[in-house]
Amino acid sequence: MAKKVTISIPDMLHEQLEKWRESFNLSKMFQDAVSEAIQRKEDFQKRIREDLDLGQIIERLRREKMQSEGNYLETGKNDGILWAKTAHYDHLKYALHWTDLQNATKDEILGHYFSEIFSSKHLRECNTYCRSEYLLNYLQGWKQGIEYFWVEIKEKL
Repeated sequence: MAKKVTISIPDMLHEQLEKWRESFNLSKMFQDAVSEAIQRKEDFQKRIREDLDLGQIIERLRREKMQSEGNYLETGKNDGILWAKTAHYDHLKYALHWTDLQNATKDEILGHYFSEIFSSKHLRECNTYCRSEYLLNYLQGWKQGIEYFWVEIKEKL
């Protein structure tokens, strides 16, 4: 039997949610997020209780690294697609040929966008090491999103 749970969200998120309510299965999203959080906690507690050898620790860290890198890549790809949908044609063409990922926030055309994204996204919550390690994955994903979008629309222009 399913139980009801009430959650609170900020007003701004609620406004956005109302626009997209039909597009989401909120119960499923909440269940998945809570299940994942609980699983991480239980896995952590299990690791503390067990005496893992170095080989097991390295293997676990490799799996977690791949998952984290994949998450940043996918987030970047989704953000790239969203940006491309509203970008001016000239900026879109510029982004397709843009390669200086190391200096994203300093770029004359895209720098302002990336500065905002990096201060408002979950990358802000990373420490300096995390930022440098995953930032490139995010930017590569962003470029993939731009390229994916372009392939879909270029023949229609």
